[in-house]
Amino acid sequence: MNRFQTAERAVRTAAPHELLDAVRVVLTEQYGAQAVELFMADYGLTALQPVSVRPHNLEAVPVHGSPAGRAFGSQEPYCEDGQDGGTRVHLPVSVRGDRLGVLSLTLPGDEAARGYVSELAEIADVLAHEVLVAERDTDLYLQARRKDRLTLAAEMQWQLLPGRSCTRPEYDLGGQLEPAYAVFGDNFDWSATADHLMLYVTNGMGEGIEAALLTSLAINALRNARRAGISLADQAALADQAVYAHYRGRSYLSVLMLDFDLDSGRVSVVDAGSPQLLRLRGSTVERIPFEAQLPLGMFEETDYVAQDFEVEPGDRLVFVSDGVHAVYSPKGEAYGDRALARAMHSTRLLPAAEVPRAILRELAVHRGESVLATDDALVVCVDWRGRPDPT
Repeated sequence: MNRFQTAERAVRTAAPHELLDAVRVVLTEQYGAQAVELFMADYGLTALQPVSVRPHNLEAVPVHGSPAGRAFGSQEPYCEDGQDGGTRVHLPVSVRGDRLGVLSLTLPGDEAARGYVSELAEIADVLAHEVLVAERDTDLYLQARRKDRLTLAAEMQWQLLPGRSCTRPEYDLGGQLEPAYAVFGDNFDWSATADHLMLYVTNGMGEGIEAALLTSLAINALRNARRAGISLADQAALADQAVYAHYRGRSYLSVLMLDFDLDSGRVSVVDAGSPQLLRLRGSTVERIPFEAQLPLGMFEETDYVAQDFEVEPGDRLVFVSDGVHAVYSPKGEAYGDRALARAMHSTRLLPAAEVPRAILRELAVHRGESVLATDDALVVCVDWRGRPDPT
């Protein structure tokens, strides 16, 4: 059994709460590592939190301006000179584009350490998959993700997400919710098959736990309908009935639903409410308007009709909730399409997973750093490449 296989086996056979201990032992024995730490990205994507039993013995590492943060942002290993001639190696811990955190270790020497990087990156990938599986059985990694306490509503919303980003040959996708530790009802969901990507962007009504309950009901109703294999319009109709049956029109939920054909780039859309879509094609940003239909649950037995548009390779799509589009500055200026267009241009070189957080930072500047947010803010970014040429 070679060195990598030994490491892989150690990680895969470790108890859910002992993954870091297993990695630390095997990297010490097989690679001569002198220090090994695992950091998880916090919900606000501002800090990398150490995985350890509380109270933490290590300090959190900032995502911006740190070597570990550089590996996290670029999703590439990053090496720096360590103490006593050693090399500090930072490895992204990610699953199919969903960025979980960073594995940092110190190795003796420089040349030999850098020769291990590709092998170590594969071990970090194995660790990432095992962390996701382990979260079914332990709270250790979920606890490490939070630098502050989550509200109950935020706990429900984050648990409802499929992830924060994903990557496939046809597209990159990233999303973020704010305020990360007190989000109410905004959410997003996706599911991919061999030929389709379905994406839902929701703007929940209300505040606190009531908003989270409404969104949870709607998202699970949409998932139930989607998993039954029915069309996008019928998914909306069935979810509409589920929400109305419970709330009788007192509460409802806005959602923008999209079904991407991965072969052709044709997109079926049901626009049931307020989320906005802007497209960056070349150097031009434009809002893509759809025929507005009723939010889910507003009236009994609403019928929905799907519309179509097309995406081309190189398109960037940005979806925002009212908590972004309708935010006012201290001078009374709405954020709106113009500011969003500027933000999309200024972030055009960032990967899709980085764009939502960058736009939300610009939104905070527009709103005024001292002004508290009064509504959820959601940003989802999709970079479309289309089906690769088989030749």
